[in-house]
Amino acid sequence: MADQTSARPLDRSSPLPLWAQLHRDLVRRLEAKAFGGAFPGEHQLADEYDVSRHTVREALRRLRQAGILDSRRGRRTDVRTTRIEQPLGALYSLFSEVQARGMQQRSQVLARHTGRDPAVAARLGVAADTEFVCLERLRYADDEPLALDRTWLLAPLARPLLDADLTATGVYAELARLGGVRITGGQERIHAVTPTVDQRRLLGLGRGVALLAIDRIGHADGDPVEWRETLVRGDRFSVVAHWAPHAPYQLTVADGSPLGATG
Repeated sequence: MADQTSARPLDRSSPLPLWAQLHRDLVRRLEAKAFGGAFPGEHQLADEYDVSRHTVREALRRLRQAGILDSRRGRRTDVRTTRIEQPLGALYSLFSEVQARGMQQRSQVLARHTGRDPAVAARLGVAADTEFVCLERLRYADDEPLALDRTWLLAPLARPLLDADLTATGVYAELARLGGVRITGGQERIHAVTPTVDQRRLLGLGRGVALLAIDRIGHADGDPVEWRETLVRGDRFSVVAHWAPHAPYQLTVADGSPLGATG
């Protein structure tokens, strides 16, 4: 059997550009775990594939844009081996998922106060003058920014969070511990957004990296008590779904109205 980790010759008679062939072969080798955590430099790849450094740079640029490689000025290029995955159709904790993947979770609280927001109140179906506990956090995984999180929780339930240490724990865990309130369900919508200049700075985003916006309504005992907007790095996050051959699913349009069940 051929070694799946070795470089394959590029076809100079192919209409596919050399950089694209190189990109494709590097992806193949990465999937075969060819490089471990360290990735070869431009000179080594140029010699290995007998191409120019310009060709190598273009292939590597595409890999960085896709979040497969991580390289910064003054540092070597490394392979991103871990992506955070969110399962569809289940109550999900970003804090728990980061920890489950063996990474250190940390949050920096950027803002914490009480306030009123008629738009959030309307989303939750409560009175416009309802008071909320408002939290804004920058979430880290292994000391690298992962997500920008804004949460609005009904103040009568969440007031203990105003004094809680949220550095190394999740909001849901503290809400249950301090107030006896458990988020047991809800709904989410996920869509891609273009980051602002401030968001790009806070999250340390490279050029060409988009954000995934996760909008969540959280329920406790069947009642909506939370509105949350999480902006997570598109190069470090994936959404996954498990399905069976005959399981029905439903598509929706942008406003949330169903298109109908499909088998």
